[in-house]
Amino acid sequence: MEASSLSSIIPFSMAMIVAVVAAFIFASMALRIVQQHEKGVVTTLGRYTRTADSGLVFIWPFFQAMRKADMREQVIDVPPQEVITKDNASVRVDAVIYFQITDPFKVMYNVANFHMAIINLAQTSLRNIVGEMELDHTLTSRDKINIQLRNVLDEATDKWGVKVTRVELKAIEPPKDITDSMSKQMKAEREKRAFILEAEGIRQSQILKAEGEKQSSVLRAEGQKQSAILEAEGKAEAIKRVADAQKYEIEIVYSAIHSGRPTNDLLAIKYLEMLPKIAEGPATKIFLPIESSSVMSSIAGIAELFKEKAAGQAEKGKRITGSE
Repeated sequence: MEASSLSSIIPFSMAMIVAVVAAFIFASMALRIVQQHEKGVVTTLGRYTRTADSGLVFIWPFFQAMRKADMREQVIDVPPQEVITKDNASVRVDAVIYFQITDPFKVMYNVANFHMAIINLAQTSLRNIVGEMELDHTLTSRDKINIQLRNVLDEATDKWGVKVTRVELKAIEPPKDITDSMSKQMKAEREKRAFILEAEGIRQSQILKAEGEKQSSVLRAEGQKQSAILEAEGKAEAIKRVADAQKYEIEIVYSAIHSGRPTNDLLAIKYLEMLPKIAEGPATKIFLPIESSSVMSSIAGIAELFKEKAAGQAEKGKRITGSE
């Protein structure tokens, strides 16, 4: 009884083990994990069925298969190559291409080897673009070359389900002899620029010096002119004040004399005393008061009196002499 029970349990255990192993194998083949940055392309018996998003994806083993596509931005290094410019100069050019897959189905089924295809296309496009430019233009037009190359690659890769985001030239290396010539040219240009700047500095310094001397001369002349004007104004003011003082003195004397009601004879004598003082002043003209006619007649009377007195003294002298 125990032997028969044991013999019946062993096949059942084996079957359970086989079933578990088979279920594990089936699950490992049927369940696939798609990462966040990936998408899965599912095919059934070799025919495209669907595009699976990130997460756990179930497929039927032996009937379906799934390939994954990385949807992140990726970079491809374009190997260096020799390119002949328009003026027959040889330059060594290499670049990097940044791209991003937009359609997993197209990138898997519309191009056999995307990386090789885009590298060859980039090299060909670089030869065409650089070959239409002269060497100097090539060395100074990196941005233009980048834009043209990106446009060409983006247009060509659109049917492959790829978006070329940007293209950057890593280096443009002309031959050594051209590099040496360019170095000498740059050195000569720098020296020329230094000489020009030095000459310009000397010229500017001389201009500023001349402007300063001119300004100094103008200020000096202006100062001398202002000094002369002030000196002349001072002299004029001094003369005016002296004249005003003399005028005031004459007016005071005249007023004092007339307030005492003097006779014409006294006025004549006072005028005779004042005339020398008036003549000493800065003015060249002598102004007499309104009463000058009477004064002058008084002066004439005094003169006649002096003459008569002198004549009398002379007659008296003759008489004395005759008597002797």
